[in-house]
Amino acid sequence: MTRVIAALLVSSAALVAAPAFAADLPEPIPAAPAYEPVAQSTAFDWTGVYVGAAAGYAFGEYGGDAGDADVEGFTGGAFVGYNMALTPNWIAGVEADIFAGPSENFTVGGTSVETETAVFGTLRGRVGYAFDSFMVYGTGGLALGWGEAEFNGGSDSNTHIGYVVGGGVEAALTENITARAEYLYVDTSEESYTAGGSSVDADLDGHLVKVGVGYKF
Repeated sequence: MTRVIAALLVSSAALVAAPAFAADLPEPIPAAPAYEPVAQSTAFDWTGVYVGAAAGYAFGEYGGDAGDADVEGFTGGAFVGYNMALTPNWIAGVEADIFAGPSENFTVGGTSVETETAVFGTLRGRVGYAFDSFMVYGTGGLALGWGEAEFNGGSDSNTHIGYVVGGGVEAALTENITARAEYLYVDTSEESYTAGGSSVDADLDGHLVKVGVGYKF
């Protein structure tokens, strides 16, 4: 009987001591949370001011009371603008450019004429849809052309005012540099050129295809 009582006392002591012993054991270190990579956006930020240069080919005609004459040649110039994002994909902006125009010699109504569109420029709105680093856009606005004609031993110059419409595609090459291809149609007012005692009324209409490189700040 004494042995039974002693065994019960030992068992009771072990049961009491077990929780205290377990409390002294170190708790397991919780596992580190699983790494979830953060997706980085590859979309180009079109918002901001930009400048650039472009070159292309212009072709059109002087048309008036003395007949029509084709004018064509290479051209080059510069542009500046600003874009803002209306939504993640829709982009709106404004752009101005200025270019040197082509010159041409031709005969209208039996009169030899030398023409030169010394400078022309546009002020346009742009609306585009962006696909990450690419954007397609339409554009339109005001066109100005400063023309000069020499005939009958004299010369005269005029400013032609009209409209321009067109479109293009632009691609981001880096975070700041873009490349573009663009087409514009220009239609300007008819103005009167007077030289050597005679006058010719003419307007200047034409097409411009150009490529360019821009820098976005």
